[in-house]
Amino acid sequence: MNAPILVRFWPGLLPYFTVLDAMREFTSQRDADTPDQMWILQHPPVVTLGRNADAADVLDPGPIPVIRSDRGGKVTYHGPGQWVVYLLIDLPRMGINVRTLTTAMEQSVIRLLQRRGIEAHARRDAPGVYVGNAKIASLGLRIQRGRSYHGLSLNTEMDLSPFQRIHPCGMANLAVTQVHDLCPDWLSHDVAEALMAELSVSLDRPLKKGGA
Repeated sequence: MNAPILVRFWPGLLPYFTVLDAMREFTSQRDADTPDQMWILQHPPVVTLGRNADAADVLDPGPIPVIRSDRGGKVTYHGPGQWVVYLLIDLPRMGINVRTLTTAMEQSVIRLLQRRGIEAHARRDAPGVYVGNAKIASLGLRIQRGRSYHGLSLNTEMDLSPFQRIHPCGMANLAVTQVHDLCPDWLSHDVAEALMAELSVSLDRPLKKGGA
């Protein structure tokens, strides 16, 4: 089994650019011995455009900031009540590739939901996790010199209406859903803890908790 991943739970709502800058700095400064990390946190409302995004997929952002990001993927929304996990992993050292990491993220969410009787699935043509035809988790990564940053977002207990201001993941009329609507008694913090445990299983890595 590989060395533990340091997990950081960041409190409050962190601006997107604050975390993006921190990820870039961590990735650019890490060396061959730097332990991998996973950060779990929430953002204030923001629409982000990935490297493959079409600005026309932002229909009417209103007061929500729109930010161009360097992650893969298209357009998505982040906001309070949505857990975002950023995976800062040295892929060659771990012996995996981007496809393996993407599958690990998808399978973690699928197993997480299955433990509460929610049947979910991935789609080869549109990365992420879906319940029926509705998307519940989005994925987007950036790889720099073999090291990953960005990661996944899981709709947990949030206002879903801002998704109507965009074409989520560049898909017109794509429905979105969230954990709370499918399992109302599942507390948000417990969802976050369980998600990190499932990621540990998928990556075959023990977790070590650290401060923010």
